[in-house]
Amino acid sequence: LQLVESGGELVRPGGSLRLSCAASGGTLDYYVIGWFRQAPGKEREGVSCSSPVGVSTKNSESVEGRFTITRDRAKNMVYLQMNRLKPEDTAVYYCAVDTAPFTGICSLVPNVGRYAHWGQGTQVTVSS
Repeated sequence: LQLVESGGELVRPGGSLRLSCAASGGTLDYYVIGWFRQAPGKEREGVSCSSPVGVSTKNSESVEGRFTITRDRAKNMVYLQMNRLKPEDTAVYYCAVDTAPFTGICSLVPNVGRYAHWGQGTQVTVSS
C-alpha cells in the first residue's frame, strides 16, 4: 500500500487548506486512516483519524471544530479539511494506514506497529 499526500502550502492565519491522501496498492475502505503532523523539534502527533469506511472519526483537542477528515471511497482517497488555521498548525502532515485489527475506535497515537504505511508528508506553513 502506497500513500501520497498533497495540498500543503503557505497560508495566512485564519485561512483554510484541504490536504489529500491518495492510495495505491490497496483499498482504504478496509482500514483506519490517520492524519498526523510533526513540527520542527517536536514529536509526531495525531490530528484526526477515521474508522474503516468512515463510520466514525476522532480529532485531537487542538484541532477539534476546525479540522475534518473525510473519505472519497470511489477515488480511494482521504482528505483533511483544515479551517481557521493557526501558526501552531505549521508542520509536515502525514497520512497513515492502520493495518492492525480494528478495535472499535481509531487511534491518534502514531504507533508504527499499528500504522504500518505512511506517506512522505506535505508541508503546511501558517504565517502572515
